[in-house]
Amino acid sequence: MTLTTVDERTALVLIDLQRGIVGIPTVPHSPAEVVSRASELAEAFRAHRLPVVLVRVSAAPDWSDAAPGRTEARGHGGNWPEGWDEVVDELRRPGDIVVTKRNWGAFYGTDLDLQLRRRGMTQIVLGGIATSAGVESTARAAHEHGYHVTLATDAMADRDEEVHRHSVERIFPRLGETGTTAEILELLAKTRP
Repeated sequence: MTLTTVDERTALVLIDLQRGIVGIPTVPHSPAEVVSRASELAEAFRAHRLPVVLVRVSAAPDWSDAAPGRTEARGHGGNWPEGWDEVVDELRRPGDIVVTKRNWGAFYGTDLDLQLRRRGMTQIVLGGIATSAGVESTARAAHEHGYHVTLATDAMADRDEEVHRHSVERIFPRLGETGTTAEILELLAKTRP
C-alpha cells in the first residue's frame, strides 16, 4: 500500500459521475463498478462527517460556454439528451457539495477551491470518469493548489485502457498517492475515530 495517511481535513471529490458520462463504455472498470466504489467511498466519508464533492460538467446547449481554444480533436459534439449533466442518483445526498464545471478540471472557473478552503481541507481523495481528462486535470490543479492528493485507482476509468494506465502509473505518483477503494477505506477507518 502506497498510501500514508488520511488528513483530519480530507474531502472526497468525485468527477463527472453523471447520467451522460456513465452511459459511455469505460475500461478497465465499467461505469457501474466506478459508481459502486465511489458510493462506498462517499458513504464512508459521510459517516466520518467529511465533505463529499460531486463535480459535474455542463454546458450551454450550443457549447458556447466551453473552453474556446482550437484543438485537433473534434469538439464536444452533438446534442446531449435532457438531464445528461445530472449526477447519478446513487451518489446524490443532501448536504453534499455540487460543483459545476465547464472545463476538464474542476478547479478553473469554479468555486471548488473556495468550498474546500472554507472548510479547512488539506487533502482530497479523487475518483471519477475519465481518468486521463477530468480526474487527471483536477489532480494536477489540486497538487498545484497545495492539497495532498490521493487517487482511488479502482474508482476511476477511461475510454482507453492505455491512457488510463499512463495516468495511474506515470502521472499520478508525481501528483500524490494512489490506492484502491479498499485501501483508502481501511486507512480512513484507522485514522478517523
